[in-house]
Parts: sequence; C-alpha cells; structure tokens
Amino acid sequence: MSTNKDDLKGKFTEAKGKVTGDSTEELKGKAQQGLGKAKDKAQEAADKAADKVNEQVDEKKDESQDNDSGNNE
Repeated sequence: MSTNKDDLKGKFTEAKGKVTGDSTEELKGKAQQGLGKAKDKAQEAADKAADKVNEQVDEKKDESQDNDSGNNE
C-alpha cells in the first residue's frame, strides 16, 4: 500500500504532539493518518472497479472482432 501525504503529515503531527506533550496534536495526527488510510482504500476500490470495467470492454471488443472476422469468410 502506498503512503500518502496525509499519512506522513499525520505521523509527523502525532510525533510532534508526543514530544511536546500536546494530546490534541497527537489526536489530530492520528485522525490525519486515518484520513490517509481511508483515501488509500478508496483509491484501491476505484482502481479495482476501473480494472473490471476495462476487462469487460476488452472482452466485448474481442467478441466483436471475432464476429466481424467470421462474417468476412
């Protein structure tokens, strides 16, 4: 899984909160990391859906080409 900006920023913010003893910063960092993970999951789902659509389009193209070549004989 790729690491995105939100995840990295969140880790930094969380660490800053721990060092300074600011629990609000820690929580902000954790929330930001959660946002990053959610974005990654959403991107993965979108990629999977696009792959499935592309596979079906390719199958239809192949079927169409097979039918066209069969009609020319």
